[in-house]
Amino acid sequence: MPQYILALDQGTTSSRAILFDRQGQVAACAQQEFPQHFPQPGWVEHDALDIWNSQLACARQVLKQAGAHAGQVAAIGIANQRESTIVWDRATGEPVARAIVWQDRRTAGACDRLRAEGKAHLVQRSTGLELDAYFSATKLAWLLENVPDARARAERGELCFGTVDSWLTYKLCGRHVTDVSNASRTMLYNIHTLRWDPALLDLFGIPAAMLPEVVKSSGEVGQAHEEWFGRTIPVAGIAGDQQAATFGQACYDKGMVKNTYGTGCFMLMHAGYVPPVSRNRLLATIGWKVDGRVDYMIEGSVFMGGATVQWLRDGLGIIKQSNEVEPLAMSVTDSGGVMLVPAFVGLGAPHWDPYARGTIVGMTRGTTAAHVARAALEAIAYQSAELLEAMQKDAACPVTEVRADGGAARNDLLMQFQADLLGVPVVRPKVTETTALGAAYLAGLATGFWTSREEIAALWRAERRFEPGMPVERRAALMTRWARAVAHAKGWAEH
Repeated sequence: MPQYILALDQGTTSSRAILFDRQGQVAACAQQEFPQHFPQPGWVEHDALDIWNSQLACARQVLKQAGAHAGQVAAIGIANQRESTIVWDRATGEPVARAIVWQDRRTAGACDRLRAEGKAHLVQRSTGLELDAYFSATKLAWLLENVPDARARAERGELCFGTVDSWLTYKLCGRHVTDVSNASRTMLYNIHTLRWDPALLDLFGIPAAMLPEVVKSSGEVGQAHEEWFGRTIPVAGIAGDQQAATFGQACYDKGMVKNTYGTGCFMLMHAGYVPPVSRNRLLATIGWKVDGRVDYMIEGSVFMGGATVQWLRDGLGIIKQSNEVEPLAMSVTDSGGVMLVPAFVGLGAPHWDPYARGTIVGMTRGTTAAHVARAALEAIAYQSAELLEAMQKDAACPVTEVRADGGAARNDLLMQFQADLLGVPVVRPKVTETTALGAAYLAGLATGFWTSREEIAALWRAERRFEPGMPVERRAALMTRWARAVAHAKGWAEH
């Protein structure tokens, strides 16, 4: 009898593979960073073959690490960085260009022009999304216009478009598919009709022939070829990383909220079973489709979360490893009045300003690396607090807690400051790898490894609960100061 589910967690800066047992516990984990490419300011690219090779290497490594073989794996689940756009040759499986990453802002001007033409309402009404360079549609249009012969080849059906889940599934088992959660992030998929939207394909000039088939989030889509793991394994669960994390956090009831502290920060609230409408510039998105039912979410997206700490490490060099940021930040009692707005790739919700840029204000001669480190951590919490504030306005009922996950959720200083700013408890689960866990649960449900959402919800355990302790007046004063700092960052880049 199979003992494990293999989750592939393909992220923005690294690929990971995790084996989960029947209790939803981590049996083994492997991770590999891969190169980031920044060919121009505001441009972010990945080599799609780096994504594939690092992900395959991690999957093989994790089996070896656990002393397991493919026959002990019931299924593979995939969670992926969303919106990142890949185009490849249908016959050879070779990418025609580098992937354009979700953080990339090169198509902000194209979005401005469409907005000036009054197209933002069409996009929002059909997809639940803001008309923004964050999503896949304008990235794909850019590739079709700028890669030689790409448009003609796409119209002949020779090219495939996909987000990272599509790319991995194609490489693993030869199927050109995506699930509803990833499709809902392309700005081409109608979340009401659950179809690729002809009006949007026409608006962005996308040939339908290059689009993947849209499948449910939990269900077998193919078999990973024998060459990869020594024998075939069903691929049976797919979800965008944030939807997968929400599923892994067992947020199955309306009003439940999770926040993932990864490369970016992504707060999702379960919004029920009909597409919601945000009046506060948040996104309506599909969470998952399981057992014939679609669950919808309201989402707020922060582009620079843990990536801000990575910048302290790689850009400024004030830490050598990411885990050094907490002790450095704790070496001072506060940020000394320093505010860091990490708008390196613009600002996401609720601002949606692609021309904002990173800003540090409030520095004095007494400012040290420790103050900057603390301001960087606090910036992650400030941005997330803005999301919950907007979400509370959209929600019919008050939020009672936020379930936290992702790499930076292990940082106690950040979690306590976050609870203080939110004014509600922040709860960290025992298993913080909830993105991978959600993908595993979706695959396990499809193959009978787990029998129901109720069984999965019973596996969820809290590791620590951070209670808010900051006076309301202090919280309000800090958020007002943050708003002043954000105002300095907005509209900085030339356009």
